[in-house]
Amino acid sequence: MTDMKVNLMHGAGGEVMGELLEVLTRLKHRNAGGIGLEALDDGAVIPINGTNIVFTTDSHVVRPVFFPGGDIGRISICGTVNDLAMMGGRPIALSCGMIIEEGFLIEDLERIVRSMDQALGECGAHLVTGDTKVLERGALDGIAINTAGIGVADTVVRDSGLQEGDVIIVNGTLGDHGIAIMAERAGLKFGDQVISDVAPLWGLVEKALDAGTIHAMKDPTRGGFASTINEMARKGGVSIRITEDAIPIRRSVRSAASMLGIDPLQVANEGKVVMGVPREDAEEILEVIRNHQYGRDAAIIGSVVPGVNVIMETSIGGERFIEPPVGDPVPRVC
Repeated sequence: MTDMKVNLMHGAGGEVMGELLEVLTRLKHRNAGGIGLEALDDGAVIPINGTNIVFTTDSHVVRPVFFPGGDIGRISICGTVNDLAMMGGRPIALSCGMIIEEGFLIEDLERIVRSMDQALGECGAHLVTGDTKVLERGALDGIAINTAGIGVADTVVRDSGLQEGDVIIVNGTLGDHGIAIMAERAGLKFGDQVISDVAPLWGLVEKALDAGTIHAMKDPTRGGFASTINEMARKGGVSIRITEDAIPIRRSVRSAASMLGIDPLQVANEGKVVMGVPREDAEEILEVIRNHQYGRDAAIIGSVVPGVNVIMETSIGGERFIEPPVGDPVPRVC
């Protein structure tokens, strides 16, 4: 990459981002005795005196800052809480670093902080420390937020743990967040029909962990479901077969995605989890997820089989590969 320069594709969560990660993770000191940076998981697990401490960090640059169903404040808390939850971590404490452009409205900051507080309350976590920087007008597009989080995991879950015979569960409709952002940018008004799914998922994940075994979990954020399911298959060394008719996607999201020329499986979600669970536990886990407010549209959408690749069994009786996106068709969404 000697003569290459960073571009937007490098931060989009698709295949191109892997090139940048090869540079950014070229460190000798990247593992503190647990699961560290080398795993490229949703966070790191650091065992301390018999306790699994889960640690994660995330930066948030959303345009627009306020969007149907949420804002940058809510997404900053939910994104970090969900990264902890994907590894089985109960969120305890978060930090917040804000970089704010000169001229940003104080009333908008107050609104953002209220959203953060509400999301913290939903998952029982606390914001305990932070930092603020103000840059001159024009140096930043409004505001950027970094959050880091610490949690505790009784059972550590990896995104690489899929096993042959597992079934794949998603907790609800896919594509909502990315399509809501893109529709807002395009000036398309769908009312309450297309809104972001941004939500903290620890409560749902906790109930699922209590109901049965979860071999693998990941939240389909940048790059969407297509990127996530391919990463889980590759890391697990397995193949996944997905049934197209079983994938929950809102009709309004399908319509908006068609108008925008975007595949809803390739855009970010901010309140969804993809789980691989043993078949014998699947129905019980599915039932408790459906009883949670963020899992009412949960579905079993596929299974894990020997081989490689992710294959879609289409509604017309054919098959096609679900390819990981090269980049995110909707940049700056989380």
